[in-house]
Amino acid sequence: MIYLKIFIAFFIPGVLGYGGGPSSIPLVEQEVVQNYGWMSSQEFAEVLALGNALPGPIATKMAGFIGFEVGGVFGAVTAVAATVLPSLMLMVFLAGVLYKMKGTKKFETLTTLIRPVIAILLGVIAFDFFGSAYVESGAVHTVILMTASFIMLKKFKIHPALVIIFGLVYGAILL
Repeated sequence: MIYLKIFIAFFIPGVLGYGGGPSSIPLVEQEVVQNYGWMSSQEFAEVLALGNALPGPIATKMAGFIGFEVGGVFGAVTAVAATVLPSLMLMVFLAGVLYKMKGTKKFETLTTLIRPVIAILLGVIAFDFFGSAYVESGAVHTVILMTASFIMLKKFKIHPALVIIFGLVYGAILL
């Protein structure tokens, strides 16, 4: 019975938490602290602080920790599964819809309209990366990495994964 409660406690925030982990934190707190009383507000705040200190999505980290505290390893698996299941179900549904639309005029129009948005988002990310690289690593290293990456990609047609590995090795050795 405890695993069903764990599942419900994390499935509801997964369904209602629009926008991902940060928006579902109050919903998780409502379920864990108020509805089930598995921990106090102070303990929840500590779990939240710990989850924010670690890399990765906050919702799954909190679900794993709280699920483990309440129901052991199976409780952690149940909580994480309940957290990601709503998004997974929606993705499968939307993939099915897109698959059915593939090849239609509406689908062609949709993909044509989305391309500029994706290009702008990638440009914004590249600009942000450039700014942080310039501040953190300095102008010389930034220019060297940009130039070397461009040459490897365009002139030598090296796979992007290998270019990324080159950048990691360069940073590990020289920075």
